[in-house]
Amino acid sequence: MKKAITAIIAVVILALMAWGYADAARHSHGGLTEVNPQEIIFEHLGDTYGWEVPFSHSKRIPLPIIVKEKGGPWHVFMSSRLENGSEYQGFKIAEGGDYNNKVVQMLPDGSEYRPWDLSITKNVAGILISALLVLLMIFKVRNWYRKNGMKAPRRFTAALELVVDFVYTDTIRPIMGKEAPKYGPYLLTAFFFILTMNLLGLTVIFPGGANLTGNLAVTAVLALATFLITNFTGTKHYWKEMFWPEVPTALKCPVPMMQIIELFGIFTKPVALMIRLFANMLGGHMVVIVFILLIFIFGSMFGVAVGAGMTVLSLAMSLFMLLLDTLVSFIQAYVFTILSTMFISMAHVHAHHQEAVPEEVKD
Repeated sequence: MKKAITAIIAVVILALMAWGYADAARHSHGGLTEVNPQEIIFEHLGDTYGWEVPFSHSKRIPLPIIVKEKGGPWHVFMSSRLENGSEYQGFKIAEGGDYNNKVVQMLPDGSEYRPWDLSITKNVAGILISALLVLLMIFKVRNWYRKNGMKAPRRFTAALELVVDFVYTDTIRPIMGKEAPKYGPYLLTAFFFILTMNLLGLTVIFPGGANLTGNLAVTAVLALATFLITNFTGTKHYWKEMFWPEVPTALKCPVPMMQIIELFGIFTKPVALMIRLFANMLGGHMVVIVFILLIFIFGSMFGVAVGAGMTVLSLAMSLFMLLLDTLVSFIQAYVFTILSTMFISMAHVHAHHQEAVPEEVKD
C-alpha cells in the first residue's frame, strides 16, 4: 500500500513538473498563436535576474542586482526595479543586441554600456541553494552519529548513509586505496553537489528551475577543481611519466611526440568531464521542452482541437523523459565522481618495483 501511495505521489509531482513547463511556454509566448521554439528553449535554459513563479508569469521573485556605474560607484537594488523594460538609476535589461537579457547602463549618447556585474542571478542563487542543501545533508548525518553513536539511522538519514557508503566503499576506496580518506571528502562533496543541482534543475517551482549543470560555466568550474587537485597533488613519478615516459627513445627524442600526447591528455580529461555533464543534462532539459512545445506547435498549425489531442501524448512523453532525467541525474553525478577518482588516482603513481631476479639467473 505504501509503495502504491509513493508511486501515485511521484506521478503527481512529475505531472505538475510537466504542466509547469507547458504553462511556462504558454504564458511566455502568447498561447497557441505565437510559438517560437528556439526563443522559448533558450529562455528556459538561460540565466535571468529573477526567479519565475509558476502559474503566475507576470510575477517574479526578485534577486539582488549589483552593478558598477561607468566611472562611478556601485549600485545595489532588486531586479523588480527593471521588470517589463523599466529603467532604474540609468540601468535596464537589454532587449536584443550583443547584451540581450543582460543589465546595461544607458549612456547620455543613447548607447549601451555593459558594466561590471556581480548580480545574484537565478543560476548563482541556485548554486548557493544547492550548496546549502548539501551542507544540511552532511550535517544531518554527522549530527546523527554524534548524538546516537553507531546506532543505525532511519528514514532520510539512512538513505543518505546508504548513498555515501555506496559511493565511498564501492567506488572511491577500491580505486584510491590508501589515498581514499584524503580525497574522499572532495569526491563525495562533488557527487552530492552535482546530484542536488541536477535534481533541482528538473523542477519548475522555487527553489528549482535553474539550469545549473546544463550551464557550461558551472561544469567548467567543477572540472577545473578536479584538474587542479589532479595536477597539484601528482607525484614526481606522475610528472616523470609525463615528460620522459617509458617508451622507445625514438618516440620521445629528438621529436617529443609522446610528451606532446601526454601533455595534451592533461587538458582533455577535464574537458571530457565538463562536456559530458553539460551535454547530458542540457539534452535532457531540451527534450522535455520540445515534447511540451509540440502541444503549441500542433495547436498553432492545426487548431486548438489538435493541440488538445497532442496534450495527452506530449505530457506522457514528458513524464517519461522526466523519469529518465531523474535517473540520468544520479548517473551523471556518479560518472563525474568515478572519472574524477580515476584521474586523481592516476596522478599518484609510484616507481615501479623491480621484480626479484632468481639467483640462478644472476649466476
